[in-house]
Amino acid sequence: MANFSELSGIKQWGMVILGGAVVTAALYFTVFKGQVEKNAAAQHALEDKVRENNELESYRPKLKQIEQQLAELKQQLEIEQRIVPDDKQIDAFMTMMGSEASRAGIELRRYTAKDVKSQQYYTEVPFDMELDGPYYSTLNFFDRVSKLERIINISNLMIATTKNPSGAKAKHTYQYAPNESVVATFTATTYFSHDLTPSAAGAGKPGTPAAKK
Repeated sequence: MANFSELSGIKQWGMVILGGAVVTAALYFTVFKGQVEKNAAAQHALEDKVRENNELESYRPKLKQIEQQLAELKQQLEIEQRIVPDDKQIDAFMTMMGSEASRAGIELRRYTAKDVKSQQYYTEVPFDMELDGPYYSTLNFFDRVSKLERIINISNLMIATTKNPSGAKAKHTYQYAPNESVVATFTATTYFSHDLTPSAAGAGKPGTPAAKK
């Protein structure tokens, strides 16, 4: 076979071109093809991200509206938790009733816890209570309780004079002040929300707390 230098000029150029084509093909299949595939994958990922950003961009004008709705829902949840707390804040309940009694000018004499009743979504916590005071102050007390945020249902109300407290089935007789004219006994029921569990669901029939009276 003739040496490269012995070939004519046209053949030499042909050999150079052929060698270049072989090298180029080898580089393409070993280096460039892999890089091209990586570039294509990166471009595809970029297009997906741009498309996702464009979709999210359409929500930008609604962002303030969504934030306002979230704030309103949070406020509503806080109000509902005050109306029906999610734990048995017995001390807070008794303090609240005592405060309203003091503001109304009557004496709350007794709290007696009764059996707790668990319903599907809430728990009833009733107390037998006894009070005495002036007649209109007693009316003011029940009016104040009816306007509290927290749901408190008053039932089994019995009223008698301080001269005959047994007429209201009062448990004890006290040394009443001269301006006190009535004795009242009643059941005050408050409510607590709880998580829905199989045991809670089977404890009672579905229902909602009774309205205030």
